[in-house]
Amino acid sequence: MSNSPEWIKKSAVYHIYPLGFCGCERTREEFTGGPVHRIKKIIQWIPHLKSMNINAVYLGPIFESAAHGYDTSDYTKIDERLGTNEDFTEVCEALHKNGIRIILDGVFNHVGREHFAFLDVKQNRERSRYCGWFCGLNFGGNSAYNDGFWYEGWNNCYDLVKLNLRNGEVVDYLLNAVKMWIEKWDIDGIRFDAADCLDPEFIKRIHSFTRSMKPDFWLMGEIIHGDYRRWANPEMFDCVTNYQCYKGIYSSHNDRNYFEIAHSIEYQLGQYGDTYMYNFVDNHDVARLASQLTDYDRIYCCYTLLYTMYGVPSVYYGSEFGIRGTKGRGADADMAIRPCLELDDIPGRDDRLLAHISALGAIRNELPAIQSGSYKKLELKNQTFLYQREKDGQVVYIALNISDGDYTFNIQTGGKSLADRLSGRHFAASGNCVSVTVPKNHSMVLVDENLAAPVPEKPAAEPVKPAEPAPAPVPEKAPEAPAPEQKTEALKGTPSAGIPEGRSIVIGGHYKHFKGGDYVVLNLAYDHETMEKQVVYMQIYDKPRVWVRPLSMFLEDVNDHGNIKPRFEFIGMAE
Repeated sequence: MSNSPEWIKKSAVYHIYPLGFCGCERTREEFTGGPVHRIKKIIQWIPHLKSMNINAVYLGPIFESAAHGYDTSDYTKIDERLGTNEDFTEVCEALHKNGIRIILDGVFNHVGREHFAFLDVKQNRERSRYCGWFCGLNFGGNSAYNDGFWYEGWNNCYDLVKLNLRNGEVVDYLLNAVKMWIEKWDIDGIRFDAADCLDPEFIKRIHSFTRSMKPDFWLMGEIIHGDYRRWANPEMFDCVTNYQCYKGIYSSHNDRNYFEIAHSIEYQLGQYGDTYMYNFVDNHDVARLASQLTDYDRIYCCYTLLYTMYGVPSVYYGSEFGIRGTKGRGADADMAIRPCLELDDIPGRDDRLLAHISALGAIRNELPAIQSGSYKKLELKNQTFLYQREKDGQVVYIALNISDGDYTFNIQTGGKSLADRLSGRHFAASGNCVSVTVPKNHSMVLVDENLAAPVPEKPAAEPVKPAEPAPAPVPEKAPEAPAPEQKTEALKGTPSAGIPEGRSIVIGGHYKHFKGGDYVVLNLAYDHETMEKQVVYMQIYDKPRVWVRPLSMFLEDVNDHGNIKPRFEFIGMAE
């Protein structure tokens, strides 16, 4: 049985590096004045997160530091470059009200040189009561900073002073910080930086401590190499960062060799059983996926794999638009992969990719087999891959094709016809077999067409326009509609099409479906293959969900038991 709480199995995580995302100064030396309330920018992005079906946000370091956040000077105070503790309270309340969990970065292996305990050692040397807080302290040597004493720095980085996690005072100090995070902000989990350097007994202590405060609290450790079972087990972390599959995903698509990622998946399931891995294709430490791939068009299959393999998928902020960035050298090495982004101004954005990831999120939310079902390889070739996920009789087939042309999979379904949840296409059974042809650089997520859950409409090829910034906290309702000004686009109808002459679409309009559902029109888009105009609209009943329908179909009249009426009736502008 997996140690992870049930909520993470149903989640898709959005990873933000706040200092970069919010456009903060690179160092505190460059920062003047009082707190700048930048962290509330996250609230503005909530409608975007919900349109992507994001259920949890992992925030990189947010606490007071001298530079990049991993040099913590105060675990109880939000970095002034980001704002205040009160600002972060607003952010947490808004996220939770919108059903989004919060995961913070726990940097517990080391602190920055501005931390109060290290400053006391610098001032009082051997007389400091905090001498036992740090590893390798030696007053007979000298540091790279000419302190007149030597100490151990993480990975020979002496701006990161290694903490002695076997010192009871240090452990209590860190546990009290975590206690504050849970009590004040009701956080739901912690990602542990440099987890392979942490003392195992400290990990066990923090595991039992957080579980006692919040039984469904989630712990994830940053591990790059080694046997993941050393850290992911019932006494320590629930899971670790899946760097093995991170490399396997982009590498298998670059080499057009699905044997690599298939081997990694099967190895991990054999070695680690149902340990629920934290899966990703890029993050704040590595190049963006779009910069890693030799053929960008394979990026869509990468994300299909990410969202349908065992474990929780994570999207690094901005990568849903296909932005690029590679790690550099020197002091500014990470700036290209940690940029400041504005939703309404992302150059070169790939809105087809955004729509694809949003559709995958919706599918994952609705299919337990993808969330935590078993895995079975059905067909594997260098450039094509077919596997199945199954739970409680629900079977999902994932088909990937990165060959030079169309490829046909013959799937043994026992006579059941299939439907692709990404495109809405149906495939009829012939005997016990269903033949499914997948185009080049495309993927399908196939289910029994008779499943109770409906097949989603075709995802948008154009972006959902982001909401205007709303006052914090965000209320408990569907995301705000785009800009409230009324925009219309007329479509001249013909009697044969059933569209009344001159009927037009209203962007930002509130429409009622003839069967009773309420929707907001978000934007117009174009079908990637046919260039047919599509209406992008969001339901504002039950849970928010974004749909796409041809403009002609959206505007037409329908025959409802002898009564001719609009398929969608315009009610007025959305509030």
